[in-house]
Amino acid sequence: MAEPGADAPAAPRAPAPADLAHVYVRAIAMLAPERRLALTLGAANVVVALILVAEPILFGKVVDAVSAKRPPFDEIAVWAALGLIGVLAGVLVSLFADQLAHRRRMASMTAAFERAIAMPIGFIAEQGSGRVVRTMLAGADTLFWTLLGFLREHLAAVAQLLFLFPVAFVMNWRLALVLLALACLYSAANGLVVRRTEGGQASVEAHHQAVFGRIGDVIGNVPVVHAYERVASEAEGLRALGRQLLSAQFPVLAWWAVLTVSTRAAATFAMILVFAIGAALAQKDLMSVGEIVSFAGFATLLIGRLDQIAGAAARLFTQAPTLQAFFALLDADRDAATPQPQDDLPAPRGDIRFDGVTFRFPRSPTGVFDLSFGAPAGRTVALVGRTGAGKTTALALLQRLRDPDEGVITIDGKDIRTVRVDALRAAMSIVFQDAGLFNRSIRENIAIGRPSATDAEIEDAARQAEAHAFITRKPGGYDFVIGERGALLSGGERQRIAIARAILKNAPILILDEATSALDPVTERRVKRALDAARRGRTTLVIAHRLSTIVDADLILVFDQGRIIEQGPFEALMARDGLFAEMVRESELGDAA
Repeated sequence: MAEPGADAPAAPRAPAPADLAHVYVRAIAMLAPERRLALTLGAANVVVALILVAEPILFGKVVDAVSAKRPPFDEIAVWAALGLIGVLAGVLVSLFADQLAHRRRMASMTAAFERAIAMPIGFIAEQGSGRVVRTMLAGADTLFWTLLGFLREHLAAVAQLLFLFPVAFVMNWRLALVLLALACLYSAANGLVVRRTEGGQASVEAHHQAVFGRIGDVIGNVPVVHAYERVASEAEGLRALGRQLLSAQFPVLAWWAVLTVSTRAAATFAMILVFAIGAALAQKDLMSVGEIVSFAGFATLLIGRLDQIAGAAARLFTQAPTLQAFFALLDADRDAATPQPQDDLPAPRGDIRFDGVTFRFPRSPTGVFDLSFGAPAGRTVALVGRTGAGKTTALALLQRLRDPDEGVITIDGKDIRTVRVDALRAAMSIVFQDAGLFNRSIRENIAIGRPSATDAEIEDAARQAEAHAFITRKPGGYDFVIGERGALLSGGERQRIAIARAILKNAPILILDEATSALDPVTERRVKRALDAARRGRTTLVIAHRLSTIVDADLILVFDQGRIIEQGPFEALMARDGLFAEMVRESELGDAA
């Protein structure tokens, strides 16, 4: 039997050196909105780099002055002045680099969040909420550390190397060659390890996403886990994914450990060479003691900067797939292949028309086919049919949660694909079968319908939805926080808050997706009175399984396997004795006892 969770995820493309450079440049480009501050911090880093290169030279001159028994106070004064400037530049970087990196982290995470929730509903379903959350949080954190490293370490390190080598060659080309050889060795060793581990690191990120996807999937279904006694098996599934993650990660870590040991050995050997060659040159009067001390300082500085750059490269390499996934989310475009609609929907009456509308789900034969019907302004149209017949898909097309493959949907004669999505949805109030509540107060959940509404308007909407009485019995009343997805409310209470939200929005089109399915008969009668009042003068589309919400509809559409096979008022459909009448007789459409 296969081990739970043992299916390995597909690995993303491994980051090649060109990819690493592109990812790094893309990350640094995130500083653009605050470029003035970023450039100021960059200049401060260059100043620090210059001073750090100058310090070994000044140290060597002080040693030479002391050896020659002359006062070294001029050199010490210059050293002190440069040191003060370096401290001020370092304070500037320390104070503002963190703040800048934190601000860009939050801005980028917010942008990724906005992009994710603006995508079509299939995006989250296909990716998995756990993977998307992992992409946003890990990507934003990785971006923060990349930006902070650039502002506080990487830029200064590169600047120091650019200043160090010309100065070293001017002072003594023989010892400068030793330092150059050390730098080349570091670069070659890093390149070797990157090539050896690039595929493995991409696999590690894929396994990370699989772990987060599994966690999100299970946490979102805890009631099912308990009901079917899946706690132990789901935990074992996660452990299996964890084992796969570690087995992919350990070889990568081993290579980087080998790199650290080998480069440290090379650095020690280079330092010994500096002193050995320097001593030999000093005996021939080709170098002073102070110059040997300066080169020892250069070697120490070089080793530190090479270690720093190598560590930064290692971190960037291991984090590149995370940043690539984050940037892919930022770049995701729900309308990449089509122009963005620009038209408004001014003062909509709500005259809806489907003309030959067909939509097929990707990689599936199901969908809706050749839908043609009208919902005149102010009328009520009911959509009925067995589960999976296509009712909810039809309404999703009206909301542009999906776009049809064929045909046209119009409101007041205007093709909805030419209308801005926000303007289209502003014309609709929707009550879902799943109430869709947030872990916020009752007041905040109702106000989602119209955030500018006053407390009095919120309360009036709650009264119309028969919700005010139970709300006032909750601790804190309208300020009662209802838990995740409204878990601290009963099913009927959740639904009435959702109905209050739709009533408050007061849009010309009202969509009810089995809006009374969670209500007991007494409460349903109360809410139906509120919905009847809300329907007056509005175009209403109803998906329902109860006769009480269907019988007085102006038009009933009977769906079967994605097609409308019957339509007409209630009495005409009963007289036809087709599928609708069969569903009524077999209690597939009926009021709860």
